[in-house]
Amino acid sequence: MSLDYLLTVLIVCLAPGIGVVYTLSVTLGQGLRAGVLAAFGCTLATLVHLGVAMAGLAALLHSSAVLFQAVKFAGVAYLAWMAWGTLRGSGGLTLTAAAPQPAARIIRRGVTLNLLNPKIPMFFMAFLPQFMAPTDGLAGMAWLGAGFAAMTFVTFLLYAGLAASGREAVLSRPVVMAWMRRAFAASFAALGLRLAMERA
Repeated sequence: MSLDYLLTVLIVCLAPGIGVVYTLSVTLGQGLRAGVLAAFGCTLATLVHLGVAMAGLAALLHSSAVLFQAVKFAGVAYLAWMAWGTLRGSGGLTLTAAAPQPAARIIRRGVTLNLLNPKIPMFFMAFLPQFMAPTDGLAGMAWLGAGFAAMTFVTFLLYAGLAASGREAVLSRPVVMAWMRRAFAASFAALGLRLAMERA
């Protein structure tokens, strides 16, 4: 696993996306422990997508417009639901000092949010071979994918740590909480719109 690969993966993981927004919102709403669980759920979804890519199902998604659209719009609907729940301060994403949500629910939402993006396995299919030798095969893809997942988890932990460090300042200011809630709702909505515009 080359340094060039790890640096490239770091840049990809740092870019704000569904997992980053979810991890930040959960951490601000429920604390560092919840943020770690959110990061774990998002990372689990990354491993599932890697398995899909390795099984060749990414090619099926690419060739089947109906299947791609079905998965895509399921993801769009889920993001819209998350945006609405966040805006209303419900669904476990409210920015208050409320009791933490069950760990399984936080992880499940992280997994679901990321699984409903059909572009991720196709990204693996296009991205990983650039750093593989012709003889690497599935073992090489699995090794690089594991590195990608590990970098994803570490990056999301960093985001969770940053959010946790400023959590008290946010919770102590109702105006800031209201604007943060709107910002996260807008982020989920924007990510849903971007996903809706994706093509296979």
